[in-house]
Amino acid sequence: MPDSNFAERSEEQVSGAKVIAQALKTQDVEYIFGIVGIPVTEIAIAAQQLGIKYIGMRNEQAACYAASAIGYLTGRPGVCLVVSGPGLIHALGGMANANMNCWPLLMIGGSSERNQETMGAFQEFPQAVRTSIYGRPGACYVDIPADFVNLQVNVNSLKYTECCMSPPISMAETSAVRMAASVIRNAKQPLLIIGKGAAYAHAEENIKKLVEQYKLPFLPTPMGKGVVPDNHPNCVGAARSRALQFADVIVLFGARLNWILHFGLPPRYQPDVKFIQVDICAEELGNNVKPTVTLLGDVSAVSKQELASKKSLPMNYYTVFYHVQEQLPRDCFVVSEGANTMDIGRTVLQNYLPRHRLDAGTFGTMGVGLGFAIAAAMVAKDRHPGQRVICVEGDSAFGFSGMEVETICRYNLPIILLVVNNNGIYQGFDMDAWKETLKFQDPTAVVPPMCLLPNSHYEQIMTAFGGKGYFVETPEELQKSLRQSLADTSKPSLINIMIEPQATRKAQDFHWLTRSNM
Repeated sequence: MPDSNFAERSEEQVSGAKVIAQALKTQDVEYIFGIVGIPVTEIAIAAQQLGIKYIGMRNEQAACYAASAIGYLTGRPGVCLVVSGPGLIHALGGMANANMNCWPLLMIGGSSERNQETMGAFQEFPQAVRTSIYGRPGACYVDIPADFVNLQVNVNSLKYTECCMSPPISMAETSAVRMAASVIRNAKQPLLIIGKGAAYAHAEENIKKLVEQYKLPFLPTPMGKGVVPDNHPNCVGAARSRALQFADVIVLFGARLNWILHFGLPPRYQPDVKFIQVDICAEELGNNVKPTVTLLGDVSAVSKQELASKKSLPMNYYTVFYHVQEQLPRDCFVVSEGANTMDIGRTVLQNYLPRHRLDAGTFGTMGVGLGFAIAAAMVAKDRHPGQRVICVEGDSAFGFSGMEVETICRYNLPIILLVVNNNGIYQGFDMDAWKETLKFQDPTAVVPPMCLLPNSHYEQIMTAFGGKGYFVETPEELQKSLRQSLADTSKPSLINIMIEPQATRKAQDFHWLTRSNM
């Protein structure tokens, strides 16, 4: 005999209102805001029965604003439910606001029955949940005819679309990331502008790391506030106008050059300011200004690309010395030699005790560094027990007396050698440029006289004699290796610090020192 229960199930009917509510539930909709009436009341009731929260408002405009804010705060579209005619018209302000803010919103409006469509239908908006959250988020309108709400259909005839997954994470082209990094690296007064697109993308962790790792000042837009805390020392919100006016490179993280940012035009900005735009929306790139670099992709993913690209964004002298100064003991001896290394280090690395600084001196002699360091270590051992010797060398300067590392290891002197390595004298080549020179039959004719072998592993000289060696390319690696070296007094160590080969000092007032055309 046939199963009567099966027969009953196969004939079970369900209303259109419940179908709509279940479709919303399947799409992970949590909140519905609106004002009910014919024909949408049944939809609200059915939604509540499925556990969706319904918040009845007093005006459709406010309901639509609330639903759009849910989309911004959660990343899934909030729903606004209204009746036809004036209900939909009142909600248009909220829909426009959601579109301009790029916030996902699903607008559901009841309308006349289908047999009245040819008599004057309502205007249509792009439909579906996917449209509201993929690419540039915004408002979508779904028109529900009244007869759909009350229509009874067989349960077995229904097929719900699976929950629309979050948008795929898109990344910028690697070449564009490298170009952006180069522009930022060469900037004298860079500025990050953090927009609400960065907040929506949950980019706070990566952008905060960028700010702190490279000491970049930032300015939040009104709803970009909090991505990096307002009380962060790099926040220039209190000097907004001055920051905009004097920046030479501006990176826009999910921020648009609209009226809030004065369209990116003079006199609020320098006429030759370089803009780097990071945005999920291709149509937004190049709006109002011609950017130097465009990075099309998810703001969080692109900022992570910048962090992960060691080659694209190497350290410079100031980054290195900033992190070194943070950890140096106040009573340590500082020995230094080299051109930019010594000159820049002199201004950043602090001394607090007399006779605790040794450098090239009056004669500007190169090659004194390791000898001075050994002498300081002997004095420290006999007269200042516990005080450390930090010897800061340029890679060229280290070459003059680098073999004295064997002496340091032979007597087990707890000296920490920092080799600030830019692959050359004053400046050098990176590995890519160096490989180009090797294509020539006689490299001596094309290799610039200042260049040294790129990425030389000077730390291996130390390990060859039993000390500890570190090869570092990022601030995190530098911090960790220096921390370990300071904690271990049993062995000497050498930290080989790779920096941008073209890195140099800031403009000097001593023109007689910098008059070379090189």
